[in-house]
Amino acid sequence: MADSRHVVLDTAFGSGDQLLATLGRRRTSGSLAAGGHLHYLAIAPSVPGATVRAALNTAVPGLAMQWPVDVPGLHRLHLPSERLTLDLLVGPAEGWLPEIVARVDEFIIAEPLDHIRALQRLATPASTLRIRQPDEQALRSLRAAGFTMSGEPEGEWQHAAYTSRKPQAPRPPAPERRAIVIGAGVAGSAACERLAARGWQVALIERHDAPAQEASGNRAGIFMPLLSKDDNIPTRLTRAAYLYAQRTWQHLGGLDPLAPGPEAEAGAGPGPGSIRGSQCGVLQLARDAEHALLQKEVADTWHYPEQYVRWLDAHQASAMLGVPTPYGAWHFPEGGWATPASACRAMLQACGDKLHRIFHTEALRIERAGEEWQIFDAQGRMLAAAPTVVLANGAGATALEQARQLPLYTMRGQVTHLQEGDFPSLKMVVCREAYMTPPVEGIICVGATYDKSTERKLWQSSQDENLQRAEEILGSPQGAGAPLQGRVGFRTMAPDRLPLVGALPDSRSEDRTERLRDLPRHPGLHALLGYASRGLIWAPLAAEILACQLEDEPLPVEATLAAALDPGRFLLKQRRKL
Repeated sequence: MADSRHVVLDTAFGSGDQLLATLGRRRTSGSLAAGGHLHYLAIAPSVPGATVRAALNTAVPGLAMQWPVDVPGLHRLHLPSERLTLDLLVGPAEGWLPEIVARVDEFIIAEPLDHIRALQRLATPASTLRIRQPDEQALRSLRAAGFTMSGEPEGEWQHAAYTSRKPQAPRPPAPERRAIVIGAGVAGSAACERLAARGWQVALIERHDAPAQEASGNRAGIFMPLLSKDDNIPTRLTRAAYLYAQRTWQHLGGLDPLAPGPEAEAGAGPGPGSIRGSQCGVLQLARDAEHALLQKEVADTWHYPEQYVRWLDAHQASAMLGVPTPYGAWHFPEGGWATPASACRAMLQACGDKLHRIFHTEALRIERAGEEWQIFDAQGRMLAAAPTVVLANGAGATALEQARQLPLYTMRGQVTHLQEGDFPSLKMVVCREAYMTPPVEGIICVGATYDKSTERKLWQSSQDENLQRAEEILGSPQGAGAPLQGRVGFRTMAPDRLPLVGALPDSRSEDRTERLRDLPRHPGLHALLGYASRGLIWAPLAAEILACQLEDEPLPVEATLAAALDPGRFLLKQRRKL
């Protein structure tokens, strides 16, 4: 049985005093020993600074190690030893209240709030509320939202209970915590880790004899945020995923360029440096003078901390690169590279005995039988059965009848491998139209192409294209005559280049539908698909989103982002036209 979860929303986090007080009451009451889990949603105009961080870390050791950089968005911090999840929601409360997806048990309002009635959507029938020094207008707003004052004020705090007669959406029954995950790349491995962390028993089906043999099999994947002047949905998603992935890797042991690779023993437990990689920094060179101007405008508009990104002029970028470059660059000091297969290995090892591996066999048919899904191979042999199935097998998902209508497609990507010593070695990842990595076990990776083909063989034309892009980065021809070496992988993509995260729609219904929530869904069938070239960083956050949906926990992203990732968005577009 999973921990019981108590969800608190603090609309003015400030110095964190209310979190500390809540933790104190929790420890005194014995709810920690009883297995309760505190999920604390804290709204703050910016990420609190060093003083607050240090005070909180004294009460909750380990919190400072996860403390996020001060950028907008929702930052989720896991403290398993304390049975605590802390969500820092950076921005104004009025902007966040419509975007929170959660059932809140306790509200804390420490400062005047203009939109108190927005709390009604988040309240449960047993919700309580504490508000500091409410005036008459605040009291009227609370009554209108369904809250009734209870008892005498305690100092400056007034208590209230949610007594509205307006029906709330019923809480779904607790799921039977058994699942099947199809696909052992970064998407499926992350799903296994997030479900196992919640006590689920997971069967993982993979057609190869080891994880990360398809798109997740590259020697080095790069991780970096995405920036835009309008802070659009891809930018917000990638920022949240980039930061969440790095906290996930910390929990798994951190990054180490000398860590065991994918060939390590499957039984080896996770430990320090369990993921092969490095936060060596990423230098994203401007393509031309116009792009350099845009880079500078984005940096000037958003005032990101230098820990996150710094814009460099041509002189500064050249000094960092070590060769002249004509324009400028973004420098992401905490970006870098990681070997996806080692990340998959670490995530699967973290599952412990909650994971059952069914490898070297392919799931080709799924059928609903009563309250369970049954998975069959090509010979009709049943591989596994469970109430919940997660499709995380890329384009292979469309071979299954229930996912055949998903508009997924693949793009071929060829990475060129060059021997250290025969090609310039960089200390950081550098990208423009292609990326170049530092040496990884003596191999420099340059790529990757985007080809509309299903050919798995290496092409000389693709190698030439990669070397041409490397020449544009380095300013001189390099690698001429290098042997044809590298790797071909296939990225699975959706038309909008966003992943598919959530319950799979049932396309058999032809009724007109206007809202995502009204789309019919296959019960217990979910998707983690379409990660394109960002699976390394998208996978942990996407798996956390899905796990929260299954457990009815607060989502780690705002409602707008969750809707943008919903696998039903394409079917909804069709149904609106009926």
